[in-house]
Amino acid sequence: MPFVQLPADLPAEQLVPILADPHRCSQALARLIALGQEAVRPACAGLRDPDATVRMYCCKVLDHVMDPGSVTAVVAALADPAPEVRREALHALACDRCKSGTCRPDAATVLPPAMALLAADPSPHVRAFACEVVGAWAHAHPEAAEALQASAATDPSPAVRKKASWFAPGGPIFERTRPR
Repeated sequence: MPFVQLPADLPAEQLVPILADPHRCSQALARLIALGQEAVRPACAGLRDPDATVRMYCCKVLDHVMDPGSVTAVVAALADPAPEVRREALHALACDRCKSGTCRPDAATVLPPAMALLAADPSPHVRAFACEVVGAWAHAHPEAAEALQASAATDPSPAVRKKASWFAPGGPIFERTRPR
């Protein structure tokens, strides 16, 4: 299939459905991120799309352009039936590197569902991403530290146990991020 450039003037509402097309999703994703705040509302709406690929890419968009109003939609995506959507929602909530603004979700909103995913999500990939979210609050919230310690000791996946141990008290990431 020949490469087809998307029209430059497509609005965010028309770019979101293109995220389902494996041949054009990279272009649509880059355009949506470049649109910044114009993409927030359409990306939030895309989190309710019937196609899990669209929902996953909308989490990726919101990772870059999240604002306080979109946090609720991303937190709701933690309950998505598709593991790839839950994983990307966790990343969007945890990652500071991708964000251009200063939107940081609060622990009361994010920590309970993230700890639930860490403890019981059927996907080891989702549980591994949950380590990062829960780990972000391990210094300030004893329940986060305890959840990481429990996961490090009992998770069925060796990879998740290892990652949880990094974020748990005494682990290298916990020590490196210790408040001074």
